[in-house]
This record gives sequence, C-alpha cells and structure tokens, in this order.
Amino acid sequence: MGAQVLRGLEPLAQDFAGAAPFRHVVIDGFFADAFARRLLAEFPVFERGNSVNENGDIGLKSTVEGVRELGGAWEEMDTLVRSRGFLEWLERTTGISGLLYDPHYFGGGSHENRNGQDLDPHVDFNRHPLEPWHRRLNLIVYLNPEWDAAWGGNLELHSDPRFEGDRVSTIEPLFNRCVIFETHDYSWHGFRRISLPKDRESMSRKSLALYFYTREAPKARAADPHSTIYVDRPLPPNYAPGLLLDTSHVGELRTLLARRDQHLQRLYRDLSRLEAECAALRGSALERIAHFARRALRALGR
Repeated sequence: MGAQVLRGLEPLAQDFAGAAPFRHVVIDGFFADAFARRLLAEFPVFERGNSVNENGDIGLKSTVEGVRELGGAWEEMDTLVRSRGFLEWLERTTGISGLLYDPHYFGGGSHENRNGQDLDPHVDFNRHPLEPWHRRLNLIVYLNPEWDAAWGGNLELHSDPRFEGDRVSTIEPLFNRCVIFETHDYSWHGFRRISLPKDRESMSRKSLALYFYTREAPKARAADPHSTIYVDRPLPPNYAPGLLLDTSHVGELRTLLARRDQHLQRLYRDLSRLEAECAALRGSALERIAHFARRALRALGR
C-alpha cells in the first residue's frame, strides 16, 4: 500500500465521513508506485475484454472481470483486497461493518474507456445478481500516467443530476489515485465525454474497479432491488433562444437524442422481458393450482 494509506486511518475516515455530495474519499498513491506500474504493464488489451454495452452494441468501454488471469500483479492485488486485513481497513475507513469482497468481480475488474466514451450520471445496481448481498462501496484506482482535466473523463459525483441545483464534485483520473465512495440510491456519478488531442487519440482511460457488499441492507437506506439507473444529460446551458446552430451543435443534439433513445429501448426490452415472464407464470402449473384453489374456496363459501 502507498504512504498516504499507511499514514493513519483517522484522517481518511474523517475525509470520507465529511465529503460532499455524498460520502467518499480520494487517496493519491494508493498502491506502492512500483506495484501500480506493474498493474499498468499487465493491463489487458482492449480486445481481450467485454466491450458490449448495456444496449447490446459494441462500445468504447472494455472490461475484464477475471483479474487473476491478467498476470502476477493482478493476482497479488486480488489476494490483497480479499484479505481480512484489507477488509478491516476498509471497514474502519468507511464506518461500514461486515464488508464482503466479490469473488465474481461482477461489473468490476479492469475498465478501459476509449476516446469518445462518456458515462451519463447514474446510480449503480444495488443487489448482487448471484448472492443475496447489498452493494455498499465502490473502490476505483486509476492507472493513467498522463491525463489532462481538459480531456474529459473526470469522475463527477452529483448531488442530484435531475435538478438545476445539482452540486458536482470533480475528480481527475490520475495515476494511482484511488476513489472510494458509498453506493446508495443517491450516489449519482459519471464522467463527461473523453476528447483526446489528435496526437493522443490512441490513449485510453484505464482503471481498476472493485465493488463491496454486506449481507444486510443499511436500515436507513434500504431500497427495492434495481438495476443501474441513468439520467440523461440535459441540454448545455448555451442552448438558448437566439443560438445559431452550427455543425457541432447539430452533432451534439444527435448524440444526446441517440443516448436517450438507447436508454428508452433498454427499458422497453426490460418491460417486454418482465411481461413475458409474467405470462409464463400465468400459464404455469402453479397458476393452475391457484385457479382450482380459488374455485374450491368459492364452492366452500356457497
């Protein structure tokens, strides 16, 4: 671990508890520098990962969940973050007890975002898809030796992107910088479109993403199970009466409308799937048994 991690728990715990717009902490030099560089050297090529997005299209983001297959440094990282000592450090830093490591790395692992990729503000899915666990923390370590805030791709933490008074905390994805934040139904986060200079378009935004869970839901913030919830970005403030649209404006509008259509199509697919499942249940043996049970009860009531 890096020097700032080892400097003591109390300052980190205070930073986490007092952060806005929701609890989080930023830790530079999270790993020892040599170890972070080993992770970067063994980072998988884009084509090795899963680059199919939530709409079923090939996108500009690639993820690899099987991190122990990526090399020695990634195997060492996995051994560290699953250890009782690391989980206890994370519990004391965040004040969340009973944290569970996810051996499936569902949605986590290595993340790579290419030029042109962005991520609309969203709150994450809140239940593990395979285990009866509640999602509580995201831990992200960035692996970008060269990054300029002007290139986009900066992590944005929102108070509420649906309202004009939205307060945003911006964090640059700098090398060996770790961000830990609590996940719940108002931990809105995302990043604006990556727009690299012409001479750096082959670069990408790289990170390690870890998600942690508990067996019990937080009493004050328990919510029904849900998948990731997105909020489409609003029109930029320069779109006002009198604006003369040029080619860039039209392209921006087309992108925003296409993104909204993709989200709507995904929701329609989810609804269609649920309706099909309900229809199958209505025709199942269980439904027929219930039907005869209701008839029997009515007959007894006569």
